[in-house]
Amino acid sequence: MSDIIRLLPDHVANQIAAGEVVQRPASVVKELLENAIDASAKAITLIIKDAGKTLVQVIDDGKGMSTTDARMAFERHATSKISSAEDLFALATKGFRGEALASVAAIAHVSVKTRREEDDLGTQLDIEGSKVTGQEPVVTPAGTMISVRNLFYNVPARRKFLKSDSVELRNITNEFHRVAMAHPQIAFKFINNDSELFNLPAGSYRHRIVNIMGSRVDDKLVPLKEETELLSIHGYIGKPEFARKTKGLQYFFANDRFIKHSYLHHAVVSAFEGLLPDKANPSYFIYLDVPPDSIDINIHPTKTEVKFEDEHSIYAIVRASVKHALGQFSIDSIDFQKDMELDLPYEKARSAASAPRIEVDPDFNPFKQTDSRSSNTPKSNGYRPEKSPAWEALYAGLDEDSTMTDENLTFLPDRQAGAKAEQSLFSPEEATNDTNIFQLQRKFIISTLQSGLLVINQNRAHERILYEQLLRQLTVQNGVSQQLLFPISINRPQEEVTILKQLQTELESVGFLFKNLENANIEIEGLPLDLKETDVEPLLDSIIAFQQEELPDGSFSHVDRLASRMASKMAIKTGDALNKQQMEQLIDELFACKEPELTAQRKKVFINLTGDHLNSKFN
Repeated sequence: MSDIIRLLPDHVANQIAAGEVVQRPASVVKELLENAIDASAKAITLIIKDAGKTLVQVIDDGKGMSTTDARMAFERHATSKISSAEDLFALATKGFRGEALASVAAIAHVSVKTRREEDDLGTQLDIEGSKVTGQEPVVTPAGTMISVRNLFYNVPARRKFLKSDSVELRNITNEFHRVAMAHPQIAFKFINNDSELFNLPAGSYRHRIVNIMGSRVDDKLVPLKEETELLSIHGYIGKPEFARKTKGLQYFFANDRFIKHSYLHHAVVSAFEGLLPDKANPSYFIYLDVPPDSIDINIHPTKTEVKFEDEHSIYAIVRASVKHALGQFSIDSIDFQKDMELDLPYEKARSAASAPRIEVDPDFNPFKQTDSRSSNTPKSNGYRPEKSPAWEALYAGLDEDSTMTDENLTFLPDRQAGAKAEQSLFSPEEATNDTNIFQLQRKFIISTLQSGLLVINQNRAHERILYEQLLRQLTVQNGVSQQLLFPISINRPQEEVTILKQLQTELESVGFLFKNLENANIEIEGLPLDLKETDVEPLLDSIIAFQQEELPDGSFSHVDRLASRMASKMAIKTGDALNKQQMEQLIDELFACKEPELTAQRKKVFINLTGDHLNSKFN
């Protein structure tokens, strides 16, 4: 029997390793940017085409490589970062495995141009599928330019399962943000399809955060800084009143490396306890500087999962530092010029407000002549009406049963006769058809039927109505918009503005009118008819978060999901009071829908309580 175990060829081993290191174009961006930083670059340019599927190019002005180093850099386990196992416990560089470039070269067409400062000529190296196809001297600036084309060209299964260009671009942008925020001393530029998305000059940490997230973020940041023997911590946290439902602006960095750490995230959230609205998430940009021998980053190829030597102490320090920063922010925000006499007393502030009462004197008659000499009569204000017969004189000579008719219009002095005249304006059917309908707990609409009671959830009913309306508008693009007197201006990170820009056509078809969608700024000058101005930001945040979830398409199209999400945010809320006319209109529009029984999320809209069901409750 022959031997069955054999050594895999290098190119096959590299493709297997690429499955762990290179999961998508964003993985290539991360590895190339980190290599440029390790090369002591002062300016880095990232160029992307077709969301990285066609081209990922990184240009830096770092140290560069010699001819031999350029060739060796694409060999497996070849690295300049470490030389022994002990170096793993004192890492000061981004990379150290020596697998990234070899993995990328195994599944793409790679071209490298590099030159050291002291060399007259540089080197150009071309690799396709781990095979070197050319190497020659070239004139090039000092530094390195690596171009990765046709990613996954020889692994069609991996290329097939890549997401859409918008999703892949969003992942690339996230990686770019993480690297750029960790190194504000380096200038970064990001170009996508010949359009410049970011141009970040070198500066401080705060300047870098503001340049990426938008200028209005500057007013929302609270500085954070603590020095201990175990670690030093600095950065910024968002003010509690600016907390959002989404989880976008949450960044942890350890030794200038982006990390994901749920335990430390819990420390930040617990420090905000009691300060945030329900289901709101705090924003933070926290940088930890710890001794290299107290952190292990050699856990996962992506290097975002780390292990600290003393996690419990770091948890306590992070939590205390955030609470201290929030305390200082609260102290600084106290208004010492405030007049305390204008504050309501505690018992008044806690008590519920009562409806104002209007007192009416039923005996008051402004047309009645009174005796000004009477002591009970208030003094005259100088107004003297002309002498004319009192209004009662108009009915002189008419007894209670007499009538005065003119073109079928009846005047009767008593209330009963007036009610009869009012009924005569309607047909007998209309006069007696008074539908019993009322609102229960400001949540349910109760209507009587011949067979029992109809109980409708007002929020779900309106959601179903809006869903079908929005679906029609998105399909035929005929949404009606209400113009705003003053445009709404909203500041959001560039990546979120990019998401809205991709959805601009759909949003405008339902009634949105955008004046500006550039440079982390959103200006809206028109809204859908059923949308309140106060609900605009929560709705946009919900749409952005829904797009960022990257859920599988399933049986619903992109338009269906957008209409469903907008309808759920725009619908009448539980607690909204409705009058009889509004309730009747809601019922009429609900049963004009194609599927009134269920919402878009397949939740029941109404139930029918029959007489038999009610009788069973009394047995």
